[in-house]
Amino acid sequence: MSTERHVTTQETPPPDSGDAIVHEYDGILEADNHLPRWWLMTLYGAIAFSAVYWLGYEAFKTLPSPGDAYAIEQAKAAEAEAAKLKAMGAASDENLVAMSKNLAAAAEGKDVFAKNCASCHAASGGGGIGPNLTDVAWLHGGKPMQVYATIKDGYVKGGMPAWGALIGEERVRLAAAYVLSIKGTNVPGGKAPQGASEP
Repeated sequence: MSTERHVTTQETPPPDSGDAIVHEYDGILEADNHLPRWWLMTLYGAIAFSAVYWLGYEAFKTLPSPGDAYAIEQAKAAEAEAAKLKAMGAASDENLVAMSKNLAAAAEGKDVFAKNCASCHAASGGGGIGPNLTDVAWLHGGKPMQVYATIKDGYVKGGMPAWGALIGEERVRLAAAYVLSIKGTNVPGGKAPQGASEP
């Protein structure tokens, strides 16, 4: 009794196998189909992309890494901010008052305040851990440049951080402008006045 296996190739495929040549092995028919071109193009494209990516980022370092790209974007943002501040001129009482009366600047300042200051001064500015900013009493002075300096440089003894290093000069000015815009509004439920009263 022979246990020998035979492999044959049928040049004429069965009717349901399309145009492919069919191989038979122990009674099992195997179609020799070609892969779709779109699939092959996707594969070759992925291989080409990975080669270019590796050459650009790893081998020759001709493309900036994600960290470098982020640093470049941050530098551009810093330059843009510096240009805006240069156009605005040095911080002064007049500039800050003008910003506080500008609806767009006050709205931006409100956003800065909500993200950074509301946790201590409440969303309304009525005070919480920190003092009420809507009355006319001030611990460190309520004049525009005094408010600006308090936000920028902080007051460590009172738990007020120096926001200048954390959020940047432009946002400090916007926050100061917003605080000036709510000064004297005396929101309901605000904390009792602290410090000296100023007009």
